[in-house]
Amino acid sequence: MIDFLADRLNKIEKKGNLRVLPELKIEGKYVYVENRCMLNLSSNDYLGLASSFYSNKDFDRKETKFASSSSRLLTGNSIEYRQLENRLSELYYSRAVLLFNSGYHANIGILPAITTRRSLILADKLVHASIIDGIRLSEAKCIRFKHNDLNHLNSIVEREFNNYDIIVIVVESIYSMDGDISDLKALVKLKNKYDNIVLYVDEAHAVGVRGKNGLGCAEEQNVIPNIDFLIGTFGKALASYGAYVVCDEKKRNFLINTARSFIFSTALPSVNLRWSLYMLNKAVEMKQERMYLNNLSIKVHTVFNECVENNCSFSHIIPFIIGDSHRCSLYAKEIQKEGFYILPVRPPTVPEGTSRLRISLTAACTENEIDKLLSLMKNLDKNEIHIY
Repeated sequence: MIDFLADRLNKIEKKGNLRVLPELKIEGKYVYVENRCMLNLSSNDYLGLASSFYSNKDFDRKETKFASSSSRLLTGNSIEYRQLENRLSELYYSRAVLLFNSGYHANIGILPAITTRRSLILADKLVHASIIDGIRLSEAKCIRFKHNDLNHLNSIVEREFNNYDIIVIVVESIYSMDGDISDLKALVKLKNKYDNIVLYVDEAHAVGVRGKNGLGCAEEQNVIPNIDFLIGTFGKALASYGAYVVCDEKKRNFLINTARSFIFSTALPSVNLRWSLYMLNKAVEMKQERMYLNNLSIKVHTVFNECVENNCSFSHIIPFIIGDSHRCSLYAKEIQKEGFYILPVRPPTVPEGTSRLRISLTAACTENEIDKLLSLMKNLDKNEIHIY
C-alpha cells in the first residue's frame, strides 16, 4: 500500500503538480514568506475585510459561546442561527434561508437530496469540485454542457426534458478559475419555458462584491426570486466561515429532513455565527469598496485586452493560462520576486494543459500597486504565455 501511494505521489511530482503546505505569515494585505514581503493576490479576501486591522474593533464578544457539541436537530440550534438566517432572509426579499457549515457541505448535501434516479443534472463543464462531488453522491444522471454555452445547454434540454421528472441546471455565477460570469437572466428565461427545470446557482465568488448590497450576480441581474437554490458563502469576501442556501420555505423544510451534510454535521459555534452576521452587515454597507474593486477590475481588463483577443474574464478574478505546470511554477516564482504573491494553479484544480497564474484583485489593493503589476505582466514573453 505504501509503495502504491509513493508511486502515485512521484507521478504527481513529475507532472509538476506536487503541493506542499506553505509556511507564511499574513499581515494585512501582505504575505511574508522567508522574510520576503509580497502583496497578497492569491486570497479570496475580495473586499479586504480579512486584511483590515480595524474590521473587528467593535465586535462584541460578550456572552458568546465558543463551543458546539451536537447537530442543529439535537441541541445545536442556537438563537444566533435564527438571527443570521433572518437577516439573510431580509436581504434576499424575504425568501427562506438555511445555513450550512461550508459551501462544500451545501453542495454535497443539497444536490443528492433534491434528485432521484428520475432526475437529470445539467452542470456547466467548469463547476467547482464540491458540486462535482455532490453530483457523484446523487442518484441522478449527469450531463456536462460546454462552459457558459447556452446554445449547447438549450439543445440538451430540448432533447431530454420529457425523459425526467426534474432537470437541475447547475452553474456558478462567477467561476473561480476563469473569472467569467454566467448570464443568469438567460438561464431564468430558459428555466421558465419548462415546468420541470430547477435552477441551482453557486454565488461563492460573487457574494460581497456584486450587486447593490453585495448579494451577488443574482442581485445585480435582478433574478433573486427566480433561482430555486441560490448558494452563498461567508468564507471568501465576508471573511468568516459557513454557507447558506436561499430558497422557498418548502424547499428549506425538505432540506432539513433530507440533506445528509446538514443532518449529520455538528452545529457551528455561536461565536462563528455572530461573527458572520457582523461581517455580513459590514459587507452590505461597503458600496464604495465594491465600486472601487469594479473600477480596478475594468482597468486591469482594459490593459489585458490590449495584449490579447478573447479575454473572457470580466470580474475581479483574472487567470493567466500558461499550460505547462512546471513553467507555470517558474513564472510564479519570478513574479513573487517582484513583490506579488501570485500562486500557480495546476491540475486537478484545473484541466490538464491549462495551468495558470490566478490573480485575485481585492479592494485593499492600491492603483499604484496594480500599475506596477500590470507593467510586470505586460513585459512577460507573450510567445510563452497565453493570456486567457
